[in-house]
Amino acid sequence: MNFRLLTFAAVLWAGSPALLAQNAPLTLERAIDLALTRNERALQAEARVDAAQARLSRARTFFFPDLTLNGTYTRRAYETVREIGGEQVTIQSFDAFNGSANLSQTLFDARALPLLRQARYSFQSTQFSSADAKLSLAYEAADAYIITLSREQVHAAAERRLQFAEASLQDSEARFEAGLVSSNDVTRARLELATAAREASRTRGDVDVAYLALGNLLNAEVAGPLAPPADLLATAATVQVDPAAAIAHARAERPDILALERNALALREFAEEPRRRIIPTLTFNAQARATNEGGLSGRDQDAFASVLFGWPVFDGGSRWAERAERLALLREVRLDTDALHRDIDLEIRSAVVVLGSERASLEAATIATQAARQNFEETTELYRQGLTGALEVADATTQLFSAEVEEARARYELARALLVFRAASGREPLSKENQS
Repeated sequence: MNFRLLTFAAVLWAGSPALLAQNAPLTLERAIDLALTRNERALQAEARVDAAQARLSRARTFFFPDLTLNGTYTRRAYETVREIGGEQVTIQSFDAFNGSANLSQTLFDARALPLLRQARYSFQSTQFSSADAKLSLAYEAADAYIITLSREQVHAAAERRLQFAEASLQDSEARFEAGLVSSNDVTRARLELATAAREASRTRGDVDVAYLALGNLLNAEVAGPLAPPADLLATAATVQVDPAAAIAHARAERPDILALERNALALREFAEEPRRRIIPTLTFNAQARATNEGGLSGRDQDAFASVLFGWPVFDGGSRWAERAERLALLREVRLDTDALHRDIDLEIRSAVVVLGSERASLEAATIATQAARQNFEETTELYRQGLTGALEVADATTQLFSAEVEEARARYELARALLVFRAASGREPLSKENQS
């Protein structure tokens, strides 16, 4: 899975928060891109991968030699000279120069391979953990986007109710002045207007809060408008899902599962390392030296090489205690993996149930909205003919508003249910894969 999404165009677009309010409507795809390129959690995930890569590189250095160069200069207050065999030999010079090169190479250490494999598996585990963190962030951004859209739809319904309430009050006042209705109709229309104004104000506040939360998640200023995710909404209304196939896909592809599995492999290799400490080690050392003080030997250059044999026969039982600890940690991770496998089954089957429930809820809400709209139109016409009162009109308006709100919520809750199913299946939020 590739969640970096750091294309050149995306970076340029994400670099200017003001563009979100001035350019074309913000889409769900762009919102996810912004979250993955600007949110600190995504950047932290990448930093963790870089740190794991560095640890792997450090583990590889075990197989390469160490070379150290040393040099010294000494200025003395006096010079020491001795006569040996009729010759003047300088034991200590006023200006002394010494240089050395030390080379050390481990020829054999049985611990090296398991430690290298542990570092490699840990790096892979961190990569999958980073992908899982980004995937979770992408779903969080998608969810915040859907919630904001849903609240916008609710506010739009409240605005329509407010506009009709204003028109209804004007009509009632005109009819009252004409002596066609009583003052109670005017009072009832004013009450409906006040209620509609309160709902519009409250829903406007809900929209503003949702935009603030979305902007904070994307680390950008989001002022709207938002483009409805038509493909996601259409897919949610029609897609047929296969729980068994989704479970199999999740167990094979979900990054959190893969991260745990790689972590278990890393701990297995880590637990193997203490056992190999009993095996002898071989180390090669070499040194070359140069100086301007030959001394009594008369040699100003020297070199040597050696092979060191080490055999840690007994360490007081430390290695076995460490192995027991690491094996216990390995069992813990394997149990976490088994538990997650079972949780995946529950998550996916629950998501399928919720998806079907939300789809049925949307169908019912759509029928209710159609009936409420027809009732509203018929009641309004009857009121104009003087065959009904303002109370019935207000009730019809309230019922229509409630039906529109429930339909909007049901439509976007269905989209959220599909996102939950895709997340449980280990797919990307806007995956084009067949869900069956």
